[in-house]
Amino acid sequence: MADFDAVVVGAGHNGLAAAVHLSARGWKVLVLERHAVAGGAVKTAELTLPGFRHDLYAMNLSLFAGSPFVAAHRERLAAAGLAFVPAPRSFASVFGDAHDAHWLGVEQDGEATARRIAARSARDAERWRELGAGFAARAPHLFALLGSPMPSWAAARAAWRMWRALGSVGVADVAKLLVSSPRAWLDAAFEDDSVKAMMAAWGMHLDFAPDIAGGALFPYLESMAAQQFGMALGQGGADVIVRAMTGAIRQAGGEVRTGCTVERIEVHGGAARAVVVAGGQRIEARRAVIANVHPRALYGPLLADAAPRGSEGARALRPGPATMMIHLATTALPCWRAGDALNEFAYVHVAPSLDQMARIYQEAMAGLLPGEPVMVVGQPSAIDPQRAPAGRHVVWIQVRVVPSRVRGDARGEIEPAAWDSLKERYADRMLDLLERHAPGLRASVLGRCVLSPDDLERDNPNLVAGDSLSGSHHLDQFFLLRPAFGRSRWRTGVHRLYHIGASTWPGAGTGAGSGYMLACALAGR
Repeated sequence: MADFDAVVVGAGHNGLAAAVHLSARGWKVLVLERHAVAGGAVKTAELTLPGFRHDLYAMNLSLFAGSPFVAAHRERLAAAGLAFVPAPRSFASVFGDAHDAHWLGVEQDGEATARRIAARSARDAERWRELGAGFAARAPHLFALLGSPMPSWAAARAAWRMWRALGSVGVADVAKLLVSSPRAWLDAAFEDDSVKAMMAAWGMHLDFAPDIAGGALFPYLESMAAQQFGMALGQGGADVIVRAMTGAIRQAGGEVRTGCTVERIEVHGGAARAVVVAGGQRIEARRAVIANVHPRALYGPLLADAAPRGSEGARALRPGPATMMIHLATTALPCWRAGDALNEFAYVHVAPSLDQMARIYQEAMAGLLPGEPVMVVGQPSAIDPQRAPAGRHVVWIQVRVVPSRVRGDARGEIEPAAWDSLKERYADRMLDLLERHAPGLRASVLGRCVLSPDDLERDNPNLVAGDSLSGSHHLDQFFLLRPAFGRSRWRTGVHRLYHIGASTWPGAGTGAGSGYMLACALAGR
């Protein structure tokens, strides 16, 4: 029998962040991961050809780079190899066809962005400048609120400070932003459809189609933060943050064991006492067991008959729509019809209108393969040459959104079937669509790897039904309702057992929020 102060089940980035902080505070910490490598949905591998390093899922590490966790442990992580590559030109969107190809993009040079918008609407350019100026006043309060436990006195203090700084009208504007749909907010703020679509594409990174309440926050935050801070990529791959955190844990005397499956959490006297791993070894946790897993796993096999009353709501956390990934090894970057300058952006969205985004979301939710889904085209090797051999590139394509189970095809071309049998055909459709905006891309492809929703869940059971967000972020599953009422603040109903990860507040993304906030609470900051 081995014993530790804390045992972390699951080596996703939230679990690793908790372990880094606790081990730095003198706790003896063990992290257990069923896979051969740590990282969860932050993973980099040579999927196509040797020397081509693809971020399987997460690519954008801006939330991590700017997180309170990194601020607190920057020196420790840097000593363990943490390094970022800045992308001052963060994201763009392409529009039109061969006869009317154009683009809009956001970069840290705010005036350059405003000038591009002004070419379409002088009024919108002025509104953009106003939003950028106002972001400096709003951002500290919004980030303080999103970075506080829910509910908590810290969240209440953040709201009070917001009121003191912005006044009643300012707070009312923020409250309206928090509950508005992307379309409602964008229609009120801008007049040009391309400007609206450029920003609304960020809602589709989560599960906020244009008409879903609560989705306006994300186009606003991502657009303004990209202009203020740019984007951060991991040097050599997103897994640099995983290697840095595991290194920091070990340097502080903790352990990270991969290829080790936790079969159950032992509960005695209403408290979590130990975990049992495959093969029967019992590992005691003197102070805490931290589960960095989906609630279906926590309140299912891990707790088995010991699941507390009232856990049904968390276990029933509703997945968001599914995601598909296409990874390409290429001889060149996409040759964007709209302009060569697009090769300088980390992300290029193929999301031409609010109506199209709304339509494909409804198609996916009805079980149909969307005719022309949104694509997020990542160009990491344009920013970080370490991702591919000299003169070669990797292209990262996230298809948002698709059905987890296919009942039909919006175009009527592909018969319903399991994803394993149709994913390559559907990937061909995506590349055909991309060819319209970047002619010649197909001819540059040296290798490709397609990951369907089923592949996502097989690789990481926390991505239930291929949902890369580990649960829908709609208002009924957000704030203190994530993963369910009574289970916020990482409570499980079992003493000394805590629940973190994307399925808990503050949700998906690479900000390490839940892991770090819990660890601060356990260690007394």
